[in-house]
This record gives sequence, structure tokens and C-alpha cells, in this order.
Amino acid sequence: QVQLVESGGGLVQAGGSLRLSCTASGSTNSINNISWYRQAPGKQRALVAFISRGGSTNYADSLKGRFTISRDNAKNTVYLQMNSLKPEDTAVYYCYIPGSDTWGQGTQVTVSS
Repeated sequence: QVQLVESGGGLVQAGGSLRLSCTASGSTNSINNISWYRQAPGKQRALVAFISRGGSTNYADSLKGRFTISRDNAKNTVYLQMNSLKPEDTAVYYCYIPGSDTWGQGTQVTVSS
């Protein structure tokens, strides 16, 4: 069984940056792909970015160029670098193993105007 723990959220001004981390523990050898999702107040959870074990990436169209997903397999950690943040990026950010029911607990990101 795998557990995911997110960290790195916080309060930042518009235009600022944050780097989120998602660290896996447990049976991590079985992890291939990892996704980041976010859920803003009153909205459905939405895909932010995806990365395969080999490093192939995919992003929500609206976030390309501002967000970058990466991973360090030796540390069982996936990162989400978020630049030029906007108030509409305010949400709880979750990491997720696609095809499973394994989600992290989420980390709050708040962007002030």
C-alpha cells in the first residue's frame, strides 16, 4: 500500500512562486505515474499535471508555461513548481496515483491579489 503526503503550500502574493512536493511511502516500487489535481472552493477537482515514471509530462492547457511537474525517483517525490501565480490558482492541491484510489491529504495554496 502506498501513502502520499503533500507539502509546500501556503499564502503567496500574485506573481509569486511556490513549489509543492508529493512524497510517497510504502510500496513505492509499484508507482509509475503521478498526477497533481486541484480543487478550488465550489468547483470540481481538476487535473493540473501528470508525470510518468520515465519523466513524460502533460499539463492542463491553461497552466502550460507557468507550472512545471518533475520527479526524483530516488526520493519517491514529485514536485510541482508554480510560477506567476494568480488569485484563481487558489485551491487545495492533491497528488494522486492514476488508476488507483490513492490520494494525498492535500495542501492549501492561497494567492492574494
